[in-house]
Amino acid sequence: MEEKILKTEYSETMQKSFIDYAMSVIIARALPDVRDGLKPVQRRTLYDMHELGIRYDRPYRKSARIVGDTMGKYHPHGDSSIYEALVVLTQDFKKGIPLIDGHGNFGNIEGDGAAAMRYTEARLQKISQEALLADLDKDVVDFVPNFDETEKEPSVLPCRFPNLLVNGSEGIAVGMATSIPPHNLGEVIEATKAYMKNENITTKELMRYVKGPDFPTGGIVCNKDDLLSIYETGVGKIKLRGKVEVEKTKGGKLNLIISEIPYTMIGANIGKFLQDVAQLYEQKKAPEIVDISNQSSKEGIRIVIELKKDTDVENFKNLLYKKTRLEDTFGVNMIAIAGGRPETLGLKNIIAQNVAFQYEITTRKYTTLLNKELEKREIQEGLIRACNIIDLIIEILRGSKDRAMVKKCLTDGVTTGIKFRSKESAIMAEQLNFTEKQANAILDMRLYKLIGLEIEALMKENEQTNANIYRYEDILDRRDAMAQVIIQELDVIKKEYSKKRRTLIENAQEAVYEEKKPEEMDVIFLMDKFGYCKTIDMTTYERNKEAADAEFKYVVKCRNTGRICVFTNTGQLHTIKVVDIPFGKFRDKGQPIDNISNYNSANEDILAITSQSEMNLYRLLFVTKQSMCKIISGGEFDVAKRTVTSTKLSEGDEIVSVVVLNEQQHIILQSKEGYFLRFDISEISEVKKTALGVHGMKMGDNDYIEQVFYTYAGQNTKIEYKGKQIDMNKLKVAKRDAKGTKIRV
Repeated sequence: MEEKILKTEYSETMQKSFIDYAMSVIIARALPDVRDGLKPVQRRTLYDMHELGIRYDRPYRKSARIVGDTMGKYHPHGDSSIYEALVVLTQDFKKGIPLIDGHGNFGNIEGDGAAAMRYTEARLQKISQEALLADLDKDVVDFVPNFDETEKEPSVLPCRFPNLLVNGSEGIAVGMATSIPPHNLGEVIEATKAYMKNENITTKELMRYVKGPDFPTGGIVCNKDDLLSIYETGVGKIKLRGKVEVEKTKGGKLNLIISEIPYTMIGANIGKFLQDVAQLYEQKKAPEIVDISNQSSKEGIRIVIELKKDTDVENFKNLLYKKTRLEDTFGVNMIAIAGGRPETLGLKNIIAQNVAFQYEITTRKYTTLLNKELEKREIQEGLIRACNIIDLIIEILRGSKDRAMVKKCLTDGVTTGIKFRSKESAIMAEQLNFTEKQANAILDMRLYKLIGLEIEALMKENEQTNANIYRYEDILDRRDAMAQVIIQELDVIKKEYSKKRRTLIENAQEAVYEEKKPEEMDVIFLMDKFGYCKTIDMTTYERNKEAADAEFKYVVKCRNTGRICVFTNTGQLHTIKVVDIPFGKFRDKGQPIDNISNYNSANEDILAITSQSEMNLYRLLFVTKQSMCKIISGGEFDVAKRTVTSTKLSEGDEIVSVVVLNEQQHIILQSKEGYFLRFDISEISEVKKTALGVHGMKMGDNDYIEQVFYTYAGQNTKIEYKGKQIDMNKLKVAKRDAKGTKIRV
């Protein structure tokens, strides 16, 4: 076969491939279906457990068995993704109604992970079996081929309640993400019933039933007035707070008890909260704290903060709300798959989609049941009729040669080849017109069925079948009758599985924290060569002055109410509040300067650090790589912004030196090629920071300023250059913009 090369536009191929990939992630992995509220991996895991018979009333099975079976049959992705989905479905602190019953270590609210799948066991919860997986044998949903077309799997589970709202969902797709908070089962069911009774109901009216999110961790939603907009648009922010109580101890001290936490704090954020509270104490922002302990257990959350006597508790609570995750924001973005595509849905739309799904599965269920009852009635009527003419049928059986001859006689009245005792029997046989199913049932009938009691039971069974047919036809013919059936099922689910609301909904006042101004004093800023910084008091510095000056790259005196200014080679000025810098002991490690400022050690280098108060009294001298020099008044850098541009630079240029001008007399520029130029600082003009400055030294094409030195009146300045000692004071004083002296080594 001749090989053909197909030419195509690369951008079109990439675009098509990316769109295909994105849609696969969106539809088949990351987003839940609005009908059953499940992502594909969750749906497949639950269905696989159903197929394996791991019911709520049967023994647990190893999680590894479930994961392996799910992966092999339905979900050909990593086993970790399947196990993680299974684990989340067991966790009552993440799901409003857990759908899987886990046995073993399935993690906890503090962020500890689940044990390996070979150790844990699981089985379905009762609600999963009864409200998500029931009636799969009644053709209520479509089954589709699995990935290799060797099995069939349901495209959606016949969920009997709006699981998307009850359990919520979180997922990140390509170009979109979903974040749906969990809600109270009882409230959602009542809202669903209200919608079924009045499809023109408004979102505001639905919120009479659904008060707001109901998080498994409890807590307080404190922006109640914003909920209507969130539920109408499907997008918004919910402000959450933990539940805080105050206990008085015998000694008069106060204990602040956190018994419920924001939903966003579960996991590692509990440990982060404890660290943040401890840091508030270390930074002297919360000196009221005596101790903090996490006394949480299986019974619930209990974080205890011991406070000093006469503490302003309300002010301290507001401090926690402002500075920690005790008050946090839950971003709502209710995106789900509706009609085969992702869509942002409001509260009413989600309920409407679920109700439409309920009508669909109920219609399919009762259509299947009706067809079965009609088939059963057909057979029952045939057997009853056969019992009335049993003598004739026995005569046909005895006179026939084979089963086919009997069957043809029963269905079509064909008597050819059959020997009858009388002509009357042959005439009666010719009038028989049983259906094929009835004929098969008659031929399969056993003799004991001819007992009187058996015939009577058959008659009663037929009456029940007729009653069922009448009921099913009524449900299918009248929408209000079907609605009543759905509502009854919802009531049963609510009665058995609903729980009391855990999250309080209110309009809380904005947390206002009056920060106590620290006692103003001088401190010393220290930063080592690795970028770790801290502040210490003056007494500590004086006691360790020699060690501090030797061990630390920057030692700057400042006020604890002021700011530290950090100049970098890229021309940026980063300011840091001194109160934000850890204050402690001389041997404390401190914090990386990257963590408390906008400075990024990966992209820029620090050239100078000074205090803003000192800088305001003096002028600053800047020298760049391309030998541009300028003097700028320190007052120009008295800004409140965390980062500003300190000076204008030409393209490709960067700063080599920044110094505060104090008693310097001469400046010495040293180029890479070994040229040194010494001239008086007074030759450099004072300009605005937006100016480029003046040229300091003439250089060759590939030369640039490498280092800058300064001399002071009455002081000798010596440096080592390539192993040679050079006395800066003995260099010839020249004019600015000269070539300089070549130092040969």
